[in-house]
Parts: sequence; structure tokens; C-alpha cells
Amino acid sequence: MSKAFTRENDTQDDDDLDDPAPLPQGFKNYMTPPGFQRMQEELRHLLRVERPKVVEVVSWAAGNGDRSENGDYLYGKKRLREIDRRIRFLNKRLESAVVVNPQDQKNREQIFFGATVTYAREDGAENTITIVGADEVDPDRGHVSWISPMARALLKAREGDLVDVRTPAGLEQVEVLEIRYAD
Repeated sequence: MSKAFTRENDTQDDDDLDDPAPLPQGFKNYMTPPGFQRMQEELRHLLRVERPKVVEVVSWAAGNGDRSENGDYLYGKKRLREIDRRIRFLNKRLESAVVVNPQDQKNREQIFFGATVTYAREDGAENTITIVGADEVDPDRGHVSWISPMARALLKAREGDLVDVRTPAGLEQVEVLEIRYAD
């Protein structure tokens, strides 16, 4: 086929898509033990359960003849690429992870990685967040990355401190009400 009839992104390498979202220069990939364990379990599941099932379906579909119109084969190959991309991503993140156990924190009067912090906003609303690794973020559960603006502003603060936080709406001052570390 002539190059004139191909799109440039047809030749894009899939490896470019699985690079982990970069952490800011000089920052480590901190993780809590449960977050590290969840990523290991996901990797193990993909390698031992998901991938073998898909390989089996693709092998069966390939034996059925014409692959260009075989939906099982085409979908299976696509799913296999997605699984392999996720496996590469998980391997890279797990290799670079620095597991920090919040329970080992000696200075429990200050906010550090793994702390659960309750703070009051200027309007009086109280929020509770847990500071976790970049791969453990879950806004629904109140888990924020330690490199987020809120967490970075709160780090090293103590109960009763007033902390300035840069938000899209401008500078906001919050008061630290409570600091907890999981036991």
C-alpha cells in the first residue's frame, strides 16, 4: 500500500501510549502498602487470568479462517494490546514505587504522606482527605495525590494551622482540624 493513503497516526507506536503519567521532576513515586498491593493484584490478575483467556479466544478465532472479517479475532487482538499496554504500565509503576507505610510515621502531630486530614474551608465546610500516591487517587473516597496543590499545601502543617492553598478560583485559606494516621 502506498504511504499516500495512510494516516500518520496509523504508524504510531503503541508503546508511546503506555508510558506512565510523568511525576514532576525530582519527585518519587510514593505509594501506600494497600495501593502497592492493589497494583500487584491487578498485574497478577491480568497475567494469570485475563491474558490467557484472550489468547485462547484469539487462537481459536485465528483457526477459523479469514481473520479480516472475524470479529472475535479482531476484538481479541485489540483487547490483547490493551492488556499488554496495561501490564507494561503496571510494571513500570511498580518498579519505580517507593512504598511508605503511614503507620511507621513517628511525628503524628504533622501532616505527612498517608495522613488523613480534616480541614475547614473559609465558608465553614469541612472536608476530609487522605494523602496517597499518584496512582492511588480516588476523589470519591477522598484520596488525593501527595503532589496535588491541596496536599502540598497541607504537608508539614499541624492541627490548628491556617494554610494557604492555591485553587483555580484563587488563594484560599483552610484550617487544619484533625490529623490521623491509620493504625
